[in-house]
Amino acid sequence: MSDRHPAVFLDRDGTVIHDAHFLADPAGVRLLPGAAEAVARLNRAGVPVILVTNQSGIGRGYFSEADFRAVQARVEALLAAKGGRFDAVYHCPHAPDRQPPCDCRKPGVGLFLRAAEEHRVNPGRSWYVGDRLRDLEPGERLGGRGILVRNPDHPDEEARAPAGTLVVDTLAEAVRVVLGGEEAN
Repeated sequence: MSDRHPAVFLDRDGTVIHDAHFLADPAGVRLLPGAAEAVARLNRAGVPVILVTNQSGIGRGYFSEADFRAVQARVEALLAAKGGRFDAVYHCPHAPDRQPPCDCRKPGVGLFLRAAEEHRVNPGRSWYVGDRLRDLEPGERLGGRGILVRNPDHPDEEARAPAGTLVVDTLAEAVRVVLGGEEAN
């Protein structure tokens, strides 16, 4: 894997966009402050940005794959308007209670390993950024580093975070850590 490069794996809802809970309407997409600029900064630095998102609303029947794609297209259009882009997007459509369980639903590592293979990424040198501990756990399992983005809707996530977990207020702060080697609180 020495010929593979690091990437930044991002969660979507609560990290890049406001978490609207089972978002099915593109009109409801709202970027979090500074998120597009943060993604663009990674792009300019040549760091692959790979989105990995659980979308259990599909498996629960709340919205369709087509709805997900429409919402995702809106996210990407808003990013592009500010110079940002994802190098790849992966999603798990399964409900959490699916039997047998899938390996693609975070904290599973299936989508991360697929992305690593398809994009020549070294998962052990990569960053894992999200607003839930399940977004960071794949990084722990694969040898990477995680950054938890505080989300007022999920204050228990920070309280449950293992000692030493990097915690920041915004995606922009996480990107500063990734690119600058800064330590977060």
